[in-house]
Amino acid sequence: MNNSKNSVPAGTTHNAITSGTFIKGDIKAEEDLRIDGKIEGNIDCTGRVIVGPQAEIVGNIICNNADLMGKIKGNIEVHETVSLKSQVVFTGEILAKYVDVEAGAVFNGMCTMK
Repeated sequence: MNNSKNSVPAGTTHNAITSGTFIKGDIKAEEDLRIDGKIEGNIDCTGRVIVGPQAEIVGNIICNNADLMGKIKGNIEVHETVSLKSQVVFTGEILAKYVDVEAGAVFNGMCTMK
C-alpha cells in the first residue's frame, strides 16, 4: 500500500488549467479537464470538460460531457450531455445527445441533437 502524501486515490484523476494561465495550441486529455484560464486552440477530451466562469476559449471542443460557464467561441461536439450554465456566453455550433440550458445562459448559434 502506498502511504505517500502525494498519491491520488483511484478515480479522482483530472487535469486543471488555472486562472492566470494562457495556452495557445491544441489540448488532448484522457481524463476530466477543468479550465479556468484562457485557451486559443482545440480541446479533445475523452472525459468531462468543465469551463469555469472566468475561462475564455477560442476553439473547438470534443468531449464526452461538458459543463460550460465562461466565454466560448467555437463549435462543440459532446457525445452525451452539454450543460450551458447561467454564466456562459457561447457562440458557435453545438452537436450533442442531450442539451441542458439554464436561465441566463447566452447561446448564439445552432444546436443539433443526435
